[in-house]
Amino acid sequence: MTPSDLIASLHWRYATKSFDASRKIPADVWAALEQSLILTPSSFGLQPWNFIVVTEPAVKAQLSAVSWNQPQPTDCSHHVVFAARKTMDDAEVDRFLASTVAARGGKVEDLAAYRGIMTGFVANAAKQGWLGEWAVRQTYIAIGQFMASCAVLGVDACPMEGIAPPEYDRILGLTDSDYRTVVACAAGYRAEGDKYATLAKVRYAASDVIQRV
Repeated sequence: MTPSDLIASLHWRYATKSFDASRKIPADVWAALEQSLILTPSSFGLQPWNFIVVTEPAVKAQLSAVSWNQPQPTDCSHHVVFAARKTMDDAEVDRFLASTVAARGGKVEDLAAYRGIMTGFVANAAKQGWLGEWAVRQTYIAIGQFMASCAVLGVDACPMEGIAPPEYDRILGLTDSDYRTVVACAAGYRAEGDKYATLAKVRYAASDVIQRV
């Protein structure tokens, strides 16, 4: 992919309002998009999220009803719900360290200093009351990566904050889990004639938003 290809893909994408319900994302394309979620970077690598991929029509219809009755959850191919961890503790840090050793080799004991940094961060964030907000911010990194990946692969997407997270949690069985709904993103292919597809993008000039020092 060239720099111009990237910019063309980002110009092509838009927050799709109307999806073609008859078109589904091919399995190989979806597999790559799932990998884009898995490969999202996070603070310390702790990955304080869960991604719920909804394709069951009945569940999608329920989610649409608690998304201001917007049609995207129903008509899209895959509706992704981005959920953040409600809590984080030493056990979750140890789970991550075990995964690190499995992927890179070595011994967990060799990571004791790093473990201390992470558990200290988690304890301090919890004590000060912003651990949950930290997890939410990490989750937004994931939706950004997902949307960019969709654009590169020619898949339409629509980020959705116009949802009722507690109702999403109820429908998806998250209420009593370790996760809570933060945001959602519908993915699929735009319907022919969606007027929003051809609207010019409204963005401030680089000189207004980028500073160089």
